[in-house]
Amino acid sequence: MTSQTITADAAGTWKLGDLSVRRIGFGAMRLTGSAAFHHGTPSDRDRSIAVLRRAVELGVDHIDTAAFYFSSLRSANELINSALAPYADDLVIATKVGPFRDYSGEWGTWARPDQLRGHVEENLRQLGRDHLDLVYLRKSPRWDSIAERFGALAELREAGLIRHLGISGVEPRHLAEAQAIAPVVSVQNNYGLHAPDPQTDDLLRICGEQGIAFVPFYAIAGKGGERGTSGDVDAEILAIARAHDATPAQVRLAWTLQQGPHVLAIPGTGNPDHLLENVAAGALRLTDEEMARLDARRRHAE
Repeated sequence: MTSQTITADAAGTWKLGDLSVRRIGFGAMRLTGSAAFHHGTPSDRDRSIAVLRRAVELGVDHIDTAAFYFSSLRSANELINSALAPYADDLVIATKVGPFRDYSGEWGTWARPDQLRGHVEENLRQLGRDHLDLVYLRKSPRWDSIAERFGALAELREAGLIRHLGISGVEPRHLAEAQAIAPVVSVQNNYGLHAPDPQTDDLLRICGEQGIAFVPFYAIAGKGGERGTSGDVDAEILAIARAHDATPAQVRLAWTLQQGPHVLAIPGTGNPDHLLENVAAGALRLTDEEMARLDARRRHAE
């Protein structure tokens, strides 16, 4: 694919509430270095800033971040602020609250309802904004209910600190629970060719029926998660990639986007070349036969 000439426009658009965004966005986690949640090699600050600015030049108008995205010397929110402020009016920045890391990088306890305002204010401070466009409540695996915490965020939305609300790492019942409290414009879950999950597949369908954005994370990294791709290339994915003169990562993104017009991709990278490839994936259209082959592969994935 001639990725140098392809912009985010090729992927089309969707709405996060009243905010229109292109379906290829940018995930900020990998900007901070080789291990965003651990003490890996810090990123080159100038290169990370250049990647963010280039993403916006390519038409990306949806950036996903969090205050807990930091490594030993880098903070994703600080990089975004330095690269992009003053922010364009059409740039949507989504962030997540719930998990907590101390300054040494260690994970702490998940936020109580009364602590969520502090999490929101920390994102506001780091990003240099007076409100947040979209805030996800990231659910802890230990929470059975999200009602009390989502209610706390709904109060901050009423106070004007948050424009729209989303939920992350959830099951269908949590979406219904949240919707009884306040509108939900987006759901963010681990989703991709790597992992069939009936609960998440059901969420994808429900979101499509209700016009809610579905935002997969780890669509490229797969089982590698926060560590990134393992380097192993599936033969089926590779064959389809070769047929389109594309990369396996582009095929994974194209498959994800073709799950529905409400699906938004947020691939992250600190590499300028990978950024071009990720944005160009929005123009890749897989055939029905190729989609069926990939669907069959996913059903038999471990």
